[in-house]
Amino acid sequence: MTIQGPAPVPGISPSQVAFHRTEMNVILSLYGRMVAAGEWRDYGISNLSEVAVFSIFRRTAENPLYRIEKRPKLRARQGMYTVHGMDGQILRRGHDLKTVLRVLERKLIRAVD
Repeated sequence: MTIQGPAPVPGISPSQVAFHRTEMNVILSLYGRMVAAGEWRDYGISNLSEVAVFSIFRRTAENPLYRIEKRPKLRARQGMYTVHGMDGQILRRGHDLKTVLRVLERKLIRAVD
């Protein structure tokens, strides 16, 4: 027996926040560079009613190292993009995704011996 959710109401579409293609290009560009550097190995995407989340993992079975969140309701206030660390602390918040992701690009820069 399959349990079904509530029937959709005609005329009302369920609202869901998602990353746009241009936003995903920026995120996946950084993700690809970090995978090539051996820092990250897996990711997950969640599209919820109020927030879209891109979670970054070192290993599949772990908690995410970083979470990139998009909350359109905060667009006029602090900015709709945030980067959260492993402990849930907000590392950076802002209106421009590329600027917010710079906090993660610093992890890619290493000293060369």
